[in-house]
Amino acid sequence: DRLLEQLQAQGLLQAGGRQRTDSTHILAAVRDLNRLERVGETLRAALNSVAVVAPDWLQMLAPPEWYERYGRRVENFSLPKPDAARQALAATIGGDGQRLLEAVDAADEHRWLEKVPAVQTLRRVWAEQYIELEGTLVWRPVKDMPAPAELIASPYNPDARYSTKRSVEWVGYKVHLTETCDPDTPHLLANVETTPATTPDDNMIAVIHASLAQRNQLPAVHLVDKGYTSAPVLLDSQRDYQVAIM
Repeated sequence: DRLLEQLQAQGLLQAGGRQRTDSTHILAAVRDLNRLERVGETLRAALNSVAVVAPDWLQMLAPPEWYERYGRRVENFSLPKPDAARQALAATIGGDGQRLLEAVDAADEHRWLEKVPAVQTLRRVWAEQYIELEGTLVWRPVKDMPAPAELIASPYNPDARYSTKRSVEWVGYKVHLTETCDPDTPHLLANVETTPATTPDDNMIAVIHASLAQRNQLPAVHLVDKGYTSAPVLLDSQRDYQVAIM
C-alpha cells in the first residue's frame, strides 16, 4: 500500500491515461495424464486420503490386490499396451472406484468421508469417464464425454484445465496482466487477475475495470486484443466506467 501511495504521489499510477491488458498461460504443477493414468491416479489419490483419515475403515474394505494395484504411482510405461488389455484394466479400476464410492455412501458412521476432497474428485472423474454397461463400468464414449475444457485433468489439482491459445496447449490457468502504457512514464503493472485456463478473455474486462475502479486507477483508454472485445464490453465499459476500449 505504501508503494502504491508513493507511485500515485509521483503521478506514475493515476486514473486516466492508457493501459493495456493481455493474457498468458500458467502451467499447473501436474503431469499430463492419459485417460487410464488419470483414473488410476484419481483412485490412488482417494485411497491415500482415506487411509490418512480412516485407516481402520479402509483396511477392512480394501482387498489385497488394491495394495499392488494402487500402491505406486500409475505410469503409462508400466500399463498394458494392447487396447483390449487397457480396456479391461479401465473396467477393473472403474469397478474398484465404484466399490469405494458405494462403501463411502453406506458408511453411516463415517458420513464425513463423502466430504473428503479426493473422494469428491473421484466421484466427479468417474461420472466424466465411465458409464455402466450390463452391470460393469466401461469407458464413456468420447462423443458422450464433457468438453475437454470441463474435464478434470489431474486429481492433484482439480481446478486446472486444458486449454489452447493459438499454438500453445497447456493444463493449468491463465493470468491477465494490465499495465500502464503512457509514452512518457514507466510502464507499471496496474492489475493482475488469475483465472482457470478456460475462462474466455471477454469475461474479464468488467472484472478488471471493477478492480481498477476500487483503487481509482481506471484508464481513459484501454488497449486489448480482439479476444477481449464484444459489443456489450464496448458499450458497458463506456457506460459504467467511461473507459474507451481500443
